[in-house]
Amino acid sequence: MGLTSLVVLAATGYGWTQLNRLTGGLATADVIEPAAQLPATTDPSVPVPEQNILLVGIDSRTDVQGRPLPQNVLDQLHAGDSTDGGDTTDTMIVVHIPAGGGSATAISIPRDSYVEVARGYGKHKINSAYSRGRQSAVNRLSAQGVQGPELERQADVEGARLAIQTVEQFTGLPINHYAAVNLAGFATISLAVGGVPVCLKAAVHDSYSGANFAAGEQTISGTQALAFVRQRHGLAGGDLDRIARQQAFLSSMAKVVLDAGTLANPSKLGALIDAVQQSVVIDKGWNLLNFAKQLRSLSTGALTFATIPVQSVSLQTPYDGDAVKVDPGEVRSFVGNLIGENLDRSASSSSPRATGSSSIARTDGVSAHTTESSPPPSGGPSSTPGTANSTSGRGADLTGCVN
Repeated sequence: MGLTSLVVLAATGYGWTQLNRLTGGLATADVIEPAAQLPATTDPSVPVPEQNILLVGIDSRTDVQGRPLPQNVLDQLHAGDSTDGGDTTDTMIVVHIPAGGGSATAISIPRDSYVEVARGYGKHKINSAYSRGRQSAVNRLSAQGVQGPELERQADVEGARLAIQTVEQFTGLPINHYAAVNLAGFATISLAVGGVPVCLKAAVHDSYSGANFAAGEQTISGTQALAFVRQRHGLAGGDLDRIARQQAFLSSMAKVVLDAGTLANPSKLGALIDAVQQSVVIDKGWNLLNFAKQLRSLSTGALTFATIPVQSVSLQTPYDGDAVKVDPGEVRSFVGNLIGENLDRSASSSSPRATGSSSIARTDGVSAHTTESSPPPSGGPSSTPGTANSTSGRGADLTGCVN
C-alpha cells in the first residue's frame, strides 16, 4: 500500500522535494540476499531492470522501530493485545516489473497456501514462514541478552528473510526488493489520502475484523479500511474473497493518490508521507527515489492483479488446521505464463493461463486490470485454476463490487 502510493506519486512528477523527504525517513532492513540485489545506479536515465518486489502486510503489534503499538490503537483496530497475532503475513503480493518498466503484474498468494517452508521447516501455511523465522531469531537473540526494540527489529529481519526464501522457492521468482506494512498501516495511510472508495455486493457485519459495511459504494478509511482488507470470516470464498478485496482496495487507492487533489495539497501529501514512514519497512539499499523516477512510465501502462491457482480451500493438514491446497509446478507455470517466462521446465505446457481479465478504464488514461481465482468446490480440485472472474464494475470506476 505504501509502495503503491510512492510509485504513483513519482510517476506523476509531483512533489520531488517531498519524495526526497519520504525516502530519507523510511525504516530499512537488510533482508535481500547479495545474489538477488540489483546493480546500484544513481542515473535515473538507466532503464529499470526486470525485478520482483515482495509486498507483505504483517499482523504485527509493533511499529517499524520495534516498539509495541499502544493498547488504545490495538483496541481501535480490533487487534486484541500485544500477545495476539503471531506476526504472520496476512497479505503477500509479488509485483513483477519487466525490464524497462511498462506493465506490472501483481500476483497475490493466499496466506493459507500449504507449501514447503524454506530451510527445512517442512510443509506449513506460507504465512507462517515469517513467524517461524522470527521466533527462531527471538530464541537465539534472547539467549544472547538482546532485548526490547532491538530484539524486535532483528527478529523481524530474520522473519522477512525466511518469508522471502519461501516465496522464491514456491514461485520460482527471485525476490529483488521487499516492502512490509504493519497492522496499523492500512488505517493510517487510508486516513492520510482522505479515504478510499470501495463497493460491496452485500452488507457485511463481522465481529472478528470489525467490518461493518452497507452494500454498494462507500468511502472508507482508518480502522474500517483495515477491517475491509482483513475480513475473511463470513465470506463464501474465505481468503480468496479477502484477496479480491485487497486488490480492489489497492487499485482504488492508486486512483485516489493520482488525483491532483491529493498530490497538489501540501497538507495531504505531508500526511501521506508521515503515514508511510510510520508503517512501512523496505529492504536496505533500495534507492526508491531513482526507482520511482525510472518507473514514471508505469502511469501510462497497465497494472494487472492476479491470484495463483488453488486446488482446494479446505485441505486438512496434520498440524495447521485447514489450509489452501496448491501445486507448486502449476503455480510456477501460471506465473511464468503471466510474465512470459518458463519458470518450471517440467511443468505441462497445457497449464492454464490467466484469462478473462477485466480491463477497467481510468479517467486519467491509465488502464487497470483485475484477475482473481474462482473459489473451487470445498475439498476438491478446481477445474479451472487461475481462471479469472471480473471484479470490475462500471466504466471508469476502479473499485468494482466485491463480496
